[in-house]
Amino acid sequence: MNQSHGSPSYLTGDYHVHSTFSDDAHSTIAENLAAAASVGLTRIRLIDHVRQSTTWVPEFLSAVAATPKPDGLTVLTGVEAKILNARGELDLPPGLVVGKDGVDAIVIADHQFPGTDGAWSPDDTKARLAAGLSVADALDLLVGATIAAMESVEFGQLAHCFSILPKIGLTEDDLSDAQLESWAQGAARTGTLIEVNEKWACPGPRALRAAIAAGANLVASTDSHTATEVGRYDVVAQLLEGALSGVDS
Repeated sequence: MNQSHGSPSYLTGDYHVHSTFSDDAHSTIAENLAAAASVGLTRIRLIDHVRQSTTWVPEFLSAVAATPKPDGLTVLTGVEAKILNARGELDLPPGLVVGKDGVDAIVIADHQFPGTDGAWSPDDTKARLAAGLSVADALDLLVGATIAAMESVEFGQLAHCFSILPKIGLTEDDLSDAQLESWAQGAARTGTLIEVNEKWACPGPRALRAAIAAGANLVASTDSHTATEVGRYDVVAQLLEGALSGVDS
């Protein structure tokens, strides 16, 4: 685990680790826990992708409960669900239990763009921008939907927030200071964790500084899909160093 940059205390946790319950991941829960222990992690959140049609969450929780835990490792759970629209509705199975006897958190993802009439693909969003949707209005939709999603759940975590932007031809530099402040204050107000994501290299230092200023809580994540990635940080360390030192990467 690379702790040469940023704050080592952040890097002792990995809050976004996928298992074979996700159709695009390759490692079992036991393999992920062993990997976490091998790199000295103290906390791990096991999460997998869900949709409204998902039925396996009880099986996932049973599998986590039945898997032996390495000494000194706190194991948390979650489900990753995409934002469906500008109202912040999430792609969650009905009856999902969160908290006692359920998953520990809902991990909110911007896999598609939260449009006024549903989730827009990146290509659809780029077409709307080309047809006259202003960048400022589009980003208002994204920030507003993210805040609404955070407000809709009791135990939330933002997955790779703003990873949708490069897919639609934008960057975090296109976000105004006011938009970032509103986003950060929403996370702080709702107690939503903001993960700093290794795989997607986001949010960037400017957004992270806004989060820190608002009093939001940051956590590190690899978004690992194979156990060899668990707890191994390079990009996250650099993003945290940039945020904490006041320098953009």
